[in-house]
Amino acid sequence: MKRTFLLLSCGALCYAASSCKEEQKPVEEQIKLVATSPLLKDTTITKEYVAQIHSFQRIELRALEKGYLEKIFVDEGQRVQQGQTMFQIKPTVYQAELKKTQAEAHYVGLEYQNTKKLADKNIVSGSELALAQAKYDKANAEVSLAQTHLQFTTVKAPFSGIMDHFQARLGSLVDEGDLLTTLSDNSKMWVYYNVPEAEYLSYKQHAKTSDSAQKVKLRMANNEVFDQPGVVQTIEADFNNETGNIAFRATFPNPDGLLRNGETGSVLMTVPLKGALIIPQKATFEVLEKKYVFVVDKNNVVHQQEVGIASEMPDLYVIKSGIKTTDKILLEGLRKVKDGDKVAYDFRAPQTVISHLKVDSE
Repeated sequence: MKRTFLLLSCGALCYAASSCKEEQKPVEEQIKLVATSPLLKDTTITKEYVAQIHSFQRIELRALEKGYLEKIFVDEGQRVQQGQTMFQIKPTVYQAELKKTQAEAHYVGLEYQNTKKLADKNIVSGSELALAQAKYDKANAEVSLAQTHLQFTTVKAPFSGIMDHFQARLGSLVDEGDLLTTLSDNSKMWVYYNVPEAEYLSYKQHAKTSDSAQKVKLRMANNEVFDQPGVVQTIEADFNNETGNIAFRATFPNPDGLLRNGETGSVLMTVPLKGALIIPQKATFEVLEKKYVFVVDKNNVVHQQEVGIASEMPDLYVIKSGIKTTDKILLEGLRKVKDGDKVAYDFRAPQTVISHLKVDSE
C-alpha cells in the first residue's frame, strides 16, 4: 500500500515539474532584419559586345606578270618594311623585250634625226617630219611599257607589315593575278561589334553632351583586358533589319603587335542610363533561374516578388520590372525568412546602401 502511494506521489511530482517547464519555456525573440528601397538615379553601365578584330590595312599581294617564281626574299610571319623586295619572277623574257624595244627606239630615233636635217634644208615636207616624230614617240612609249613590265617582275611591300603564309612556292609557274601572300599592317587594329538600336540611341544622345570621343576596352580571348584603350571612330550607315543592330568600329593602337587579324574578343563600352532603378545584388535570390526579392508590406509581412534584370554592374542590378521606388525590400537575412513571415526590420536609406557598393554616376 505504501509502495503504491509512493508511486502515485512520484508521478504527481513529475507531472507538476513537466507543467512548470512548459510554463517557463522562453518565447523566441523576433529577429531584426535590414531593409532598404530601390534607388532611382542616372548612371552608366559597362556593356559587353562580341567583336571581330581586323588589321588596319590588309591586302593580297598578287603576281603582276606571268613567269617562274625565281626568288623569295622573305619568310612567312616575317615583318617587312615598305619598299622591301619580297618576290622575284624570272625576268629574262621581259629583259629581252626591253632590249628589243630600246633597239627599235634607237633606230627610229636615227631616222627622225635624218628627217629633221632634211626638213631644215627644205628637202622634205613638214608633214614627213611630223610622221617621223610620231614614230619616235611611239618607240619611246614602247620602251617605257617594256620597262614597266620588267619592274613588275619584282614584287615589293607597299607598306610595312607582317607576311602571311605563301600561296606559291619557289619555282612555281605563276600567272598574272595569282595570289602570292597577304600583308597586314597591325600597327593599329579595327575592331567591329554590333550594337542594338536602343543602346545606339543612348550612345548618340550621350555623345552630344560629351566633348571627348567614346573610349572602349577590349577583352581578349584569354579573358584578359587589352592594355590599350580604343576609340569609337565609325558607325555604319544602316541598321541590319534582321537583327536590329548597327555596326560600330573602334580603333585600338597595337604597339607590341599582340593583336592579329582574325582574332575575336569582346568590346567593353560604357553606356549611359537615365533614371535607372538600382538595387544591391545581395537583396536578390534565385529560384529556377529567376531573380526574386522579399518586399515588406505595410503590415511588416514579407512577400516573394520576381524582378526583371535590365543589366548588371559590380554588386548591383538595374531593374526593369517587378518593384518600384516606394517598395521596401529586405537587404539582409533573406535566408532567415519565408514568404508570408512577419518581420521586424531596420530601414537604411538607399543612398547610404548604394554608396558602399560600386556604382558610376554621370
